[in-house]
Amino acid sequence: MENKNEFLFHPKNVMLFLLLAGLSFLFLALTVSYIYIRVTNDVPPVKLPLLFLFNTVILLGSSRTMMLARKAYIEDDTLKYQHYLLRTMQLSLVFTLSQCVAWWLLLNDNILLSSSTTTAFLYVISFTHLAHVLVGLPFLYLFYRAAKKYMIDPVTVLVYFSDPEKRLKLRLLTIYWHFLDLLWIYLVLFFGINMFV
Repeated sequence: MENKNEFLFHPKNVMLFLLLAGLSFLFLALTVSYIYIRVTNDVPPVKLPLLFLFNTVILLGSSRTMMLARKAYIEDDTLKYQHYLLRTMQLSLVFTLSQCVAWWLLLNDNILLSSSTTTAFLYVISFTHLAHVLVGLPFLYLFYRAAKKYMIDPVTVLVYFSDPEKRLKLRLLTIYWHFLDLLWIYLVLFFGINMFV
């Protein structure tokens, strides 16, 4: 059984929480700036593409599979661990493609980056979020590759699952993934509410 307080003040733990705090302030600053510009310049809100709602479901799915991968790791279940890591990567790639389609649909509707300040914020905020999803994908792939490479017999499986450093890194990656999903939900709700205010 995993100790929840394990490595609480580990340098990697501290670095992750500093990163998440920085990202929180970045997106808070962007959304507050959006409201300020809308109010002071009387700019109409940007219409949120429906595909953004679909993308929310995809991200929630990836958050669930990431949680299941970590659970499988804690339970020493090799096949489920590999399966859920792969599913998380696949869902993240679907999110990336779907996000590109959403931008393409916006451009097709002549909603350009230069159309208005609010439109520019939508592009910048959604692109910045996607960039952070893409930054996490290589780390996810490294976990999956290591699981496929080293989990080949009972001894290597035991060594892999009992490595506290791997457990810590997986925990941090899971926290990062959940944070990105919560951040996306916040952004979708923010733009959705602004459409009616």
